[in-house]
Amino acid sequence: MKDKFYQYIHDLQNTITSGLEAIDGKAKFQEDIWERPEGGGGRTRVIENGHVFEKGGVNISGVHGKLPDSMQAYFGVKDADFFACGLSLVLHPKNPMVPTVHANWRYFEMYDQKGNIVDQWFGGGQDLTPYYLFEEDAKHFHQTCKTACDKHNTAFYPKYKARCDEYFHNTHRNEGRGIGGLFFDYCKASEDMTMENWYNFVTEVGNSFLSAYLPIVEKRKDLPYTKAQRDWQEIRRGRYVEFNLVHDKGTLFGLKTNGRIESILMSLPPHVQWVYDHQPEAGSEEEKLIEVLKKPIDWV
Repeated sequence: MKDKFYQYIHDLQNTITSGLEAIDGKAKFQEDIWERPEGGGGRTRVIENGHVFEKGGVNISGVHGKLPDSMQAYFGVKDADFFACGLSLVLHPKNPMVPTVHANWRYFEMYDQKGNIVDQWFGGGQDLTPYYLFEEDAKHFHQTCKTACDKHNTAFYPKYKARCDEYFHNTHRNEGRGIGGLFFDYCKASEDMTMENWYNFVTEVGNSFLSAYLPIVEKRKDLPYTKAQRDWQEIRRGRYVEFNLVHDKGTLFGLKTNGRIESILMSLPPHVQWVYDHQPEAGSEEEKLIEVLKKPIDWV
């Protein structure tokens, strides 16, 4: 399974970066191949200063070895080895009318000292972070997520949509990071779902990413915007950074397992503002977004 899924994310990275380069029309991804001293490595691809994308990354990695003590304590195990692989992407567009997007699909195995698999699971999801709310974009993104889920289990979309709203929440701000999507983790074999079933589901979601996001980019990338709207985008990016550095488990896992720092932190946007006690104007489009982030909406 680990070889099969690693090959999948290897191919998916190629598909996604090609699609993004095509819609950007200017910038190309810079590639870095890196190795982790303790075992494994990855392929980082970053795009910068494009026509559409100010900065973005589409990274894959497959790392293995002894599970660090801090992570053993987290999982409640002793003397465990692990293998983890996944694709993680974040895209920060230049135009504030185009939303930031994040996605991740991953697979994890844990072993005893004899090398036997003692646990394995899939995780992942995809979510949208707009700066200006276009309801038709939110509906399109969520409908694409729901369509992918429904092919496998009609209970998945409402369940994983709710988990996404719960997970990508800046509790210290009492607001969502964005308008959500899907978030699932610890997807293990059960009476209803084999690991093969989970593989089929996760890859279905991964394959839906471009059709969820690119039509929105196409529609918004050439819209006019003001300096004030750009400032708002940079203030909201600050909230994105806060979530990734304060709450995100993936960032923590990468740092605790001696991952490549540049790859882990590629999700941080290049231009950000933190304005003291900033409040959007009453009745404005900016305030409209904030109200939606305070209480998740069922878009489908």
